Amino acid sequence: MSDGSVSGRSLPVDRIVLGDCIAEMNALPPASVDLIFADPPYNLQLSNDLRRPNDSKVDAVDDHWDKFASFDDYDKFTRAWLGAARRILKDDGALWVIGSYHNIFRVGAILQELGFWILNDVVWRKSNPMPNFRGKRFTNAHETLIWCAKSQEQRAYTFNYNAMKVLNDDLQMRSDWVLPICSGNERLKVGGEKAHTTQKPEALLYRVILSSTEIGDIVLDPFFGTGTTGATAKRLGRHFIGIERERKYVDVATERIRQVVPVAAEDLQITRSKRQEPRVPFGRVVESGLLQPGQTLFDQSRRYAARVRADGSLVATDFSGSIHRVAADLQGLSACNGWTFWYFDADGKAVSIDVLRQKLRAEMAADDKPTPAKRPARRSGKVTPMPRRPA
Repeated sequence: MSDGSVSGRSLPVDRIVLGDCIAEMNALPPASVDLIFADPPYNLQLSNDLRRPNDSKVDAVDDHWDKFASFDDYDKFTRAWLGAARRILKDDGALWVIGSYHNIFRVGAILQELGFWILNDVVWRKSNPMPNFRGKRFTNAHETLIWCAKSQEQRAYTFNYNAMKVLNDDLQMRSDWVLPICSGNERLKVGGEKAHTTQKPEALLYRVILSSTEIGDIVLDPFFGTGTTGATAKRLGRHFIGIERERKYVDVATERIRQVVPVAAEDLQITRSKRQEPRVPFGRVVESGLLQPGQTLFDQSRRYAARVRADGSLVATDFSGSIHRVAADLQGLSACNGWTFWYFDADGKAVSIDVLRQKLRAEMAADDKPTPAKRPARRSGKVTPMPRRPA
C-alpha cells in the first residue's frame, strides 16, 4: 500500500518510528500490515561475565533492553506486544517471531493463548556458532522461529512454496535452515564495536520475506534494531515499517537502508505452481482475437484436427466441446489437457495454443502491477484450505 494510508489514516510506510513498540503499534490502524517479523528481547538472565579460556571477555548480550525483573514481567511484556501486533495484522497476514531456548517456549505458549495458529517452527541452525567456552553444555548452535497465521479460522495466508523449492535446488524447503550468523562485512560496527549484539543475517530475512509475502506488501518489525528487516524488504520490493526505541540503532538502520539498491522489478518475479497461475479460459483467447472462429487446430503430429467456434468450443468430425473434451474424445481417453495438445499454424510453423494463454497471463500480470495509488489483491501466493468432505 505504497500511498502510505489505510482507510484514511496514515501509515509510516518505509519509515523507522522512534518509540516504544507497544505504544506505536497501538497507534497504527487495525488490519493494516501484511507480515510482522519480530526479534524480541531474549531475557537471557546473564548474571556473570562470559569469558574465553584465555580470560578475555565475550561480547555477550548484556544490553539493558534485554533485562526483565522476573518471568512474570517478561510474560506481561510479551502479551502486550503480541496483542498489539495481532490487532494491526491483516486477517490473511502472518507473523514470524525468533528466539532462543531462554524465551521461545514462553512466547509460543502466549501466541497460542492469544489465538494465533502456528504453521511451522523453523530451526535456524548456525553454520558458524559461537563455541561453548565453559565446556559444561552443548554448543548452542541454533535459534527457533515460529511462523503463524492470525487464527485457526483464517487459513488464507501467503506461502510461496515453489519459490522456496527452487531456492533449495528443486527440493522441498525443510524447516531446518542452515545459515551462518552475521559476521564479516555484513556485521555493522560503530567505532570498531558491534553496532548491535543480536544483528540477524540478511539471508535469514531474505528467506522469511520471500516465502511469505508478495511484491508491495508491508512488513513491520517492532524490534527493528539495525534494520535487517527493512534493508531486506527494500531489496525485495516490499515496504517496511520499523519501530525502535534506541536512537543509536535508528541512526545506523537509517543509513544502512539508504544504501540499499532494490532488485529490478522484472527480476523479482518468482516461480509459481501451475495451480497458482491465473486461470485463462480458452474462450478468452478467441474473444481477444488471438485465434479466430473457423480457424483449424491440430495435434503435434497432425493426426487430429478440430475447428474453433465463436464460443470457444471446438468441433471435430464426430465430437464437439471444450479443447480438453474434444482432445480426449478424439484419442479415446477419459481426459486430456487441451492447452498442451492443440497447435495452430503461424507462418507455416506449428505453435502450441499454450503460448497464447501465457501471453494473456503476462498481460494480466502487467495490469496488476502496483501503482502509487493501488496495490493489487494477492491471489497467486495464497494458501487456502481444500473443501472438507461431509462427514
